[in-house]
Amino acid sequence: MKVLVAEDDRNTREALVEILSAEGYEVVAAEDGTRAWQLFASERPELVLLDVMMPGESGYDVCRRIRRQSAAVPVIFVSAKGEEIDKVLGLELGADDFVVKPFGVQEVLARIRAVTRRASRAPVTGGEPFEIGDLRVVPAELRAYREGRPLRLTVRDVRLLRAFAAAPGRVLDRDALFDAGWGIAHLPNSRTLDQHISQLRKRIERDPKNPVIIRTVHTAGYRYEP
Repeated sequence: MKVLVAEDDRNTREALVEILSAEGYEVVAAEDGTRAWQLFASERPELVLLDVMMPGESGYDVCRRIRRQSAAVPVIFVSAKGEEIDKVLGLELGADDFVVKPFGVQEVLARIRAVTRRASRAPVTGGEPFEIGDLRVVPAELRAYREGRPLRLTVRDVRLLRAFAAAPGRVLDRDALFDAGWGIAHLPNSRTLDQHISQLRKRIERDPKNPVIIRTVHTAGYRYEP
């Protein structure tokens, strides 16, 4: 497996390259965001480790560009910035995980194995089109359509909408939604889910402040009521 490591701190970058190379990964490394994007475009890595604060383009900027081109490549942010808002933003941009420095070798390897395992077994854009509310969702296009007008979706949007559509009228709790959207039973802070639902509503609801497709069930979770 080819891994792109984008990290402006030389010691951290070299340590990650050494760790991953010793585990048998093919590693390409970038010292800034601009170079990271160039390597992603030319080398086609199967996994990306991104520092958040880098010269040229930030890790967030690079992640945005990656997700515009590929929804399938796992992305892990590696950063000294440990505040909750940074984790939420990173996950909202489409990252699969977030590792905070300083980190242990085994932690990084375990997270890499976890995200690649989830990516390999979970269909990213597969599945037949389905309907939810007044939307027709087309997973292969990462779009939903309302009255012929396309609405852009992320991979997690499609996964969550599919989970809601498969359980009309039923309350889906946080564990069920994390499992559907992220492929894991839980994340460190439940605000990640609330933030994602909020952004999803902005994309699919006619009036995001008064949602009719995804409704909040206080203290319990969320529900799709046909």
